This record gives sequence, structure tokens and C-alpha cells, in this order.
Amino acid sequence: MQQRLITQKEGLILAIDQGTTGTTCVLYDRYGKTHGKAYRPITQIYPEEGWVEHDPMEIWQSVVSAVRELAAASELPVVAAGITNQRETTVVWDKVTGMPVHNAIVWQCRRTSDLCRRYLPEQARITAKTGLPLDAYFSATKIRWILERYSGLDPERLLFGTVDSWLLWKLTAGSIHATDYTNASRTMLFDIREKRWDAELLELFSVPASMLPQARASAGDFGCISAIPHLDGVPVTAVAGDQQAALFGQCCFEPGMIKNTYGTGCFLVMHTGDVCISSRNGLIATLALDAAGRSCFAVEGSVFIGGAVVQWLRDEMQLLHHAGESAAMASAVPSNGGVYIVPAFAGLGAPHWNMEARGAVVGLTRGSNRNHVVRAALESIAYQTHDVFRAMEADTGRTPQLLKADGGAVDNDFLMQFQADILGIPVMKPRNKESTSFGIASLAGLTAGIWKSSEELQGLNGPERVYRPEMGHEERQQLLDGWRRALRQTVTI
Repeated sequence: MQQRLITQKEGLILAIDQGTTGTTCVLYDRYGKTHGKAYRPITQIYPEEGWVEHDPMEIWQSVVSAVRELAAASELPVVAAGITNQRETTVVWDKVTGMPVHNAIVWQCRRTSDLCRRYLPEQARITAKTGLPLDAYFSATKIRWILERYSGLDPERLLFGTVDSWLLWKLTAGSIHATDYTNASRTMLFDIREKRWDAELLELFSVPASMLPQARASAGDFGCISAIPHLDGVPVTAVAGDQQAALFGQCCFEPGMIKNTYGTGCFLVMHTGDVCISSRNGLIATLALDAAGRSCFAVEGSVFIGGAVVQWLRDEMQLLHHAGESAAMASAVPSNGGVYIVPAFAGLGAPHWNMEARGAVVGLTRGSNRNHVVRAALESIAYQTHDVFRAMEADTGRTPQLLKADGGAVDNDFLMQFQADILGIPVMKPRNKESTSFGIASLAGLTAGIWKSSEELQGLNGPERVYRPEMGHEERQQLLDGWRRALRQTVTI
């Protein structure tokens, strides 16, 4: 397989990026140039307050539709493919019929918060093995919920997977049931030091081992696509969770390098090399990738509501028509006017980990207007990132001198400048803000022999702009003090 790919270096690499709000498929060449991009939105399903679901068949069809569009329009052959995905989102399906037994339970969903309390006595053991806190965010209690909901089904017919496993199974017409280490590390069932499913945790959560995908290194042979005629025979040579793919796409190959993805949530990840950090400050240890695509460790802080707070202002509050208006609206007032938003719509993630917290707007006065509220929403993204960043400093003893940013919100100049100001370090926006798709394409191409080493990747996605801090120390501290007061009014942390 590898020799065939090496002789077709002018072929294209397909990146399948299945995210929370939609599926993006991109074709890249060996120079990092985009040869086509297709996007399909995913329906957000809210059966009850705090519950979030996706239809797995809609996810699959979004990939089929996007890939067909690209493949039909491309004049060059696709020689390798990679899959990157929203992590923790849980799919359980019948391996005989190929149909899901329930909608996918999305990582944001809080339905298993009460279920988590059942396992509180085992919290220390869970964290020691997985690097994760006991929280509804991760997959284990989602699987348990589905199994209890459908207790009459034969467990021998059921398969579990995060979204990568579901797509891989569908793409290979059911011949490959696998995942990679980075996605496995988000399930709360995987020993990240041993890189294996943990029998004690499977017993604890009553999850049959027969349901689990084979866990493999992120760079390697994941079979060939056979379910989409346009891509028949194309090998899948890389699979990674979206944040690990973005870390790789930003070329954060050395310990201490850090990136933040500004998407639906915000995900700050720092490469820690061979060191698995046991956080004392509300972060998680997870698996990531080194320059050669091998497994290494990282420390991560997940902010549940990042760009989603602007979507909330647009869709539910109707304070703006388009998310792109937010920067101008925020800049239309000289300050936040004392208004703070704590967007704990799905609880608080890192570093607070409070499942019971709910969103709040504080500091409103008679003079507050919608521009103040929009500004407060954007600022909340930066404040939450700041909290995670400082926790990382405390856990690792490292103070990064540059934050690499990616995701849709990096086009918001107000947010990026405010982030640099509130952190007090430069923030770099790359030429290709879609570091997730670029990262999985890079890993797939490196595995397939399109590139011989990571050094060839370094110059493919350099900086487009660097935002440098302009705010003084006193103003920064005043703003952060206001943010902390807002947090205290939201919930006792």
C-alpha cells in the first residue's frame, strides 16, 4: 500500500472533519493547498433541557454527500484519507442491521450528570487510569445510559464507537471496527499509560468488552474505503480526535507548545511529551501526537461554550443577525460597562468542572445595551481560555510565550486582540484556520509517504497575523476581578 502512495505524490489527501455543528471535507495536495471543500450542517436535537443528540445516519450521509461532491469535481486522484471528529460523542449500533439503536449522545449532553454520582466513590481510581475527571462529558456514562435504556437488546449484537469508529465502520462497509488512541482516551474506559481498554473500568460501568472498537495508533492502516464508489480502495491512514489533529496541524510538536481551538467550545491543549501530568488544577491528561505521529501526552482544558455563546445571542436572544457582526458591535462601546456573561449553558468545564452551574448575565444597569451584552459574550470566551491557561501554567511549570489559535472565531479581530490582552502574550492566527482538517490530512499524508518527515510540514501553514498584547496590567486585573465576581455569583466554585 505504501509504495503505491509514494509513487503518486501529486495525488490528493482527503480530510474528513466531522464536528459538532457540521461535517467539513477538504482535499489537500502535498503543498498544503486546498483543492476543494464541502460542508454539510448537522441537525442539533434537544429532546430535553440539557440534552443534546445527533442522528448518526445524518452524520454518515453528510460525509457521503460532501465526499461525493469533492471526488466528482476533482481532476486528481485521492490517494489517502484521514478522519478527525468531535470526541466523546457516543454512538451504539446493531452490527447486524447496521442501524443505531439510539441517537448519538453528544459530548455537550448533561443527561448522565445524575448517573455520574453513582460512581463518585471510584472517582480517584477513574482519574488515575484515564486522566479524566468523573463527568457526563465523557463517553462511559453515555454508553451506560443507552444500555440501561435498551436493556432488552442482545449486547453481543451491539457495537460502540465515538464518531470516528462509526464513520470508519460505515466507510469500510462494516469490515473495520476500530478507533485511535486519542479518541479512546476520551471515553473514561481507556488506560492512557498502558494504551488499552481497562477491564476494571469496563466492569465498573458494566460495558461489555465485545462492544468496543480495537484501539490503534493514530497513524497507520485503518482499512480502505469501499462504501463510496468515487473513493473505492482509498486507504484510511490516520484517525485522531479533533483537538489532537489541530495540535498536530499547528505543528505543536515540542513540549510546552500550546494551541487553542475556538469552535463551538474552546479547547486549549499543551504538548507535554513523555510526561503524563496529573493535574491539581482541574485539567485533564490526554493522549496526543508527536512530530512523527506517535502517541505522546498532553494536558487539556475544555471550555464547553465558546463560539456557541455567539450562536446563542444570534438564534435564541436575536441580538444580532450574523455572528460576523459581533466584532463591530463589541467595538462600538468603549468597555463592557460592567456586564459579564458566564455561559455555563452545559455546566462549567475546565478548570472548574461543575455540572450544576448554569449560565448567567451579571452587572446589568439601565445604561446597558445590546453592544455591551455582545461584547461580554466575546470577552467570556477569552476569560474562560485565560482560566485554563493559568491552570496549565500551574500544572506544568511552563509559561508559553505564544498561543496558536485556530477555528472559526479566529476571524473575529476583537476576540483575538482581547485574548492577547487578557493573557498578556501574543496570539497567532494561521493562514489556514482549519487546523483540524489540515492536521489530519498532514498525519494521513505523512503516514502514506506523501511527506517524508514533519519538517516538510512546518512551512505549509505559517502565521497570517500575530495579535500582540496592548492592555496594561492594571486594566487586565480589573477585568479579571470582574470575571471572578461573575463566576462567584453563578455558582460556588
